[in-house]
Amino acid sequence: MGDTTDIRKGAVIRHQGDLFVVSNFQFVNPGKGSAFTKTKMKSLTTGKSVEITYKSGETVDTVQVERQNMQYLYRNGDMYSFMNKLSYETLDVDASTIGDDAQYLKDGVEVIAIMHEERVVAVELPKKIQYTVTQAPPAVKGDTAGGNITKEAIMDNGLKVQVPIFIKEGEEILVNTETGEYSGRAGEK
Repeated sequence: MGDTTDIRKGAVIRHQGDLFVVSNFQFVNPGKGSAFTKTKMKSLTTGKSVEITYKSGETVDTVQVERQNMQYLYRNGDMYSFMNKLSYETLDVDASTIGDDAQYLKDGVEVIAIMHEERVVAVELPKKIQYTVTQAPPAVKGDTAGGNITKEAIMDNGLKVQVPIFIKEGEEILVNTETGEYSGRAGEK
């Protein structure tokens, strides 16, 4: 048992006799009234997604999960293959388990597999992942008037990201996996 402070992406919660994995959550503290946590969760038995709101401090039945360091290898149809960094065992994970985070995967990326009863129920990505820009239109003189001008660039795994106008093809950049936004050049502090 826990409370709403234990809710995070990848957490497994028992709700109304079924197990759910949290795919998204948001803590809301309105000006009037009490705070609450909105969650989007997916049933481990049916695969259906539900949205549940918990009042702040409410008791939540969290289930123990195991976290394993894994490395992404490749995609084969609707399955994504990962290798356990300690045992070198490979695991195939269904695309529906990874969800929208699949767009950030690229060869060699290290992730944390969240497991319940020997089954991967969620994959936790690093906050930032480094990519190489493979396509970016050149900046045109006069485009910089007006402040923060961006352009769409395509990364080495096909991901499309809005980047500042000065980014060129071949550059290494960081992308925030929580927002999908440009987070700086690789190596910048």
